[in-house]
Amino acid sequence: MTALPFPLAVEPEFADKEAGRLLFAGPVDFVKGVVAMSGLPAPDRPEVCFAGRSNVGKSSLINALTGRKSLARASNTPGRTQEINYFALGADRYMVDLPGYGYAEAPVAIVAKWQALLKSYLAGRQTLRRAFVLIDTRHGVKAVDEEIMALLDRSAVTFQAVLTKADKVSLAEREKTLEQVRGALSNHPAAFPELVVTSSEKGDGIETLRAIIATLE
Repeated sequence: MTALPFPLAVEPEFADKEAGRLLFAGPVDFVKGVVAMSGLPAPDRPEVCFAGRSNVGKSSLINALTGRKSLARASNTPGRTQEINYFALGADRYMVDLPGYGYAEAPVAIVAKWQALLKSYLAGRQTLRRAFVLIDTRHGVKAVDEEIMALLDRSAVTFQAVLTKADKVSLAEREKTLEQVRGALSNHPAAFPELVVTSSEKGDGIETLRAIIATLE
């Protein structure tokens, strides 16, 4: 039997799971919101970032990872996050919440400005170890996701697809989305060859994602 391309991430080893638990149980502090590349913190530690379409559930996922209900501001209004928001995971790594891309309820000029900032960051941050590209399980990969993934290919930044809101669809619908996502990722050389399926409400995939982040060098 041929193995599926882009399989689901395997259950983490106990040691990796524990490393993830300890990392996110420790201090997680908001550092700053950045509106220009010149405002980025010094590149003195590894960082991971979360990118996704507006209203994909990015803030909810970050809150679930950290076990803090309002660390990242969740909103039903697409495009609420208009800055690159930096959080310190302890003293030796950063977690970065990027502006949502795609549809946003904001003036066109403002949208263009933060989309440009997003692209500059993804193309030019040397301490970025992995980008997590969030895909809504209800909708699969869209054209705006393809644009960001192509940018990550060109920038040689490894990215991993994380499906969100998995509890909102049936198992059959989830499998159909997974098939579509796998097909899309096969065109992207920078895509990490494992998927993570999550539900911020149910806690699915949270331990796995914590372990992945904790064990990145």
